[in-house]
Amino acid sequence: MEKDWICVFHTEQSFQAEIAKEILENEEIICVVLNEHDSTFPSIGEFEVWVHQDFGNKATELLKDLIN
Repeated sequence: MEKDWICVFHTEQSFQAEIAKEILENEEIICVVLNEHDSTFPSIGEFEVWVHQDFGNKATELLKDLIN
């Protein structure tokens, strides 16, 4: 991932990553979802949501209910 970006959410479920992305985008936080699933074994790996570090605290706060 680019310099100064941090992972604020990770999950094995693609729909949860998309929900996280929508929550952040509704607050005008630019984010990226990375698919870290293994191409040979799709059941292995996670989806990660990344934001610029300047928005890390706000993003974590917005996603706290989704994380728990």
